[in-house]
Amino acid sequence: MLQKGLLAGSIVVAAAATFAPDAFGSYALVLVVLGLAMGFTNPIEDVATRVAMYVLAVYLPTIADNLDVIPAVGELLNGILSQLAVAVAGVAIAQVCLALYNGLMAAGDD
Repeated sequence: MLQKGLLAGSIVVAAAATFAPDAFGSYALVLVVLGLAMGFTNPIEDVATRVAMYVLAVYLPTIADNLDVIPAVGELLNGILSQLAVAVAGVAIAQVCLALYNGLMAAGDD
């Protein structure tokens, strides 16, 4: 339930950042905090899924740039996906931190 709420909040903030960029100056901060919360509350144990999250964080803005060719809505979709990439980056950062923490804690078990 918490994960769905955080994801919905990220989508709402990303849409607000796209439609009203001057209304609030810290959209990126809110998106990163939401992404960090998503990452820490739902740790990804599978390495392949974590790597996919890292790749998505890097390439989602590039993929979203291709939506600009769609008349009328392409630029808006590009903006929303580019803003969501900030939240995905927060999830990726949280996953890196958790993987490092788990690796350090397991190092003493040998």
